[in-house]
Amino acid sequence: MLGWRLQAAREMAFVGREEELAVFNAALYGGGGCSVLYVHGPGGIGKSALLRRFAHEAEVAGRPASMVDGRMLDPAASEAGLVLRDADTVLLIDDFEHIQGLEGWLRERFLPRMPMGALVVIAGRNPPDMRWQADPGWAGALEVLPLRDLRAEDAQALMDSSGVPAELREPLLAFAGGHPLALLLGAAVAVKDGGAGRRWMPDQDVVATLLDQLVGELPSAAHRHALEICAHAYTTTEDLLRAALPEDAGRLFRWLRRLPFVESSSRGLFPHDVVRELLEADLRWRDPEGYSAMHDRIHAQLAERVRTANDVDVPGAVAALLYLHRDSGAPADFRGRHDEFQEAALREEDVGRLLRVAAEGAGCAAFWAERQPEAFRLYRRTETGEPVAFSAWLRLTELDEAELTADPIVARAWAHARATTPLRAGEHLAVSRLWVLPPYRGNSPVMDLIQWRVIGNCLRSERMAWSYIEIPHPKHLRRQYGMRDISEQPQPGDDTYGLFVHDWRAVSPQAWLERMNQPLHAGPAATAELAVLSQAEFAEAVRKALRQLSRLDALAASPLARTRLIAERAGQNPATALGDLLRQAIDDLSEDPRSVKFHRALSVTFLRGTPTQELAAERLGLPFTTYRRHLTAGIERVCADLWHRELYGIGAPAYRST
Repeated sequence: MLGWRLQAAREMAFVGREEELAVFNAALYGGGGCSVLYVHGPGGIGKSALLRRFAHEAEVAGRPASMVDGRMLDPAASEAGLVLRDADTVLLIDDFEHIQGLEGWLRERFLPRMPMGALVVIAGRNPPDMRWQADPGWAGALEVLPLRDLRAEDAQALMDSSGVPAELREPLLAFAGGHPLALLLGAAVAVKDGGAGRRWMPDQDVVATLLDQLVGELPSAAHRHALEICAHAYTTTEDLLRAALPEDAGRLFRWLRRLPFVESSSRGLFPHDVVRELLEADLRWRDPEGYSAMHDRIHAQLAERVRTANDVDVPGAVAALLYLHRDSGAPADFRGRHDEFQEAALREEDVGRLLRVAAEGAGCAAFWAERQPEAFRLYRRTETGEPVAFSAWLRLTELDEAELTADPIVARAWAHARATTPLRAGEHLAVSRLWVLPPYRGNSPVMDLIQWRVIGNCLRSERMAWSYIEIPHPKHLRRQYGMRDISEQPQPGDDTYGLFVHDWRAVSPQAWLERMNQPLHAGPAATAELAVLSQAEFAEAVRKALRQLSRLDALAASPLARTRLIAERAGQNPATALGDLLRQAIDDLSEDPRSVKFHRALSVTFLRGTPTQELAAERLGLPFTTYRRHLTAGIERVCADLWHRELYGIGAPAYRST
């Protein structure tokens, strides 16, 4: 019969689930097991296949098994549809989410009347109501089995049974993970389209079919949008949702957290991996502009969170931001086990362990632990408390011979900064130092945590000119983000280290974020490096620009057009913005009674097109030497005012001479 053939094929395709089978068999054979099993998990995770295997195990044990499909059962006829005839009966209820309204009746009326020895298995997408666990009477009678993805070896066995060739397995696993339905459907399509090889990706028919099975119809466009945000972000909190959906955020967040394929953690909500990939692929294909707009809103919100987070929350905030760029090489493995490690500030009692971890670098580590203990973070295993790595973010404002002697990395950083664009007044450079036990170097969860902390420091620092970041196995830090490797040779030990440098005056944190965000968008890069001028170079450029104030072509060629001053006036033509800025700086002199005479000299000379300085002095009714003194003093005031804004930002309080 065809039914026998179908049953045999299903049995051959069944893999894994040893733990769930062990629990069921313990209850089946009366080995002290429970009376009710409650299996729950998202759609396609294998609940129906598991119940069919439970039915087979019951038949082998000589016990009658009765299968009930919740989709076919009329809730109004519950007592007629669910019957336990004797103590040997095994009742299996599938698709329970369709009759979830019967849960209270089952718990309070039906199940308490079942014969001792009978066994009931309930399987649905939703976890059991908390009242099961709150009732002490069910403590030993109920076993809850959350059904999750297949283990890696079981997923391989499923592909074996589906005849998936070796070259298709990597892309198939990357898409489906251990989700059984996604694996089976993807395998069927991939085997049929065998020519795709390692480039295989699910087509839109596969995506649509799986979305129908795993997600189904959604109540409204707002609910779909909330789910798409949840899929795009690392984790979703109500405030993140509010940034995109301000009116419905609370209601939609409560709806999200009740979905069977959405889980929660201390950081927020996140969907099942396959559901995440499907929603991402569908929106990117269906509405590219909408996908890009959603990404930009989330990116802006998470970037602001990095800047404003409490210090302890910085690594997590950076991880959430970088997760948005997981498909473009963001420096992290987001499938890693980051909760296995914890970050903490250095305490005095930790210094001994720091020196042991640093090994041959202990002298350098001890030097900085004494000089800048607040710069240190330690990383310990959560389970054992064992420190496995230390990092230091050294903030340096001036050369110190003792520091250069103690630390060759710091000496190299200062040499590079002085040879390129030195620090200006009020600026500092930062050097990131690492001491990591050998097993944790390279691509590891603890290195991800350290990099998240370092990137957070870069994005949050004020008046930082240069950063120098020491990275073991530097291939793990993407150069596409504008951090250049200036390593000369391997550092102490057998591992290769890289020293990555970045000038944050040339590419500001905001511009760096825009560059990182650029791969999602078509077209050329949106940001260019800014000019970093010394004070003397800046003043000379201001003098020249004042003389050429009426010529837009000359202003466009001025190095001032590529400075922070102009970059902060986003949306304007650089030459026009520079001209406006110079005119405003001249006008500002009139607000200070002490500089009114300077304002008059600059206005006549540069704003009214007076052809010669002699004529300007005549128009002002001043002796030429007095006019020249006022003009020179006024230009110096404009240079000082604009230099102050260049260093401290256009929103800084105006410069006032003493």
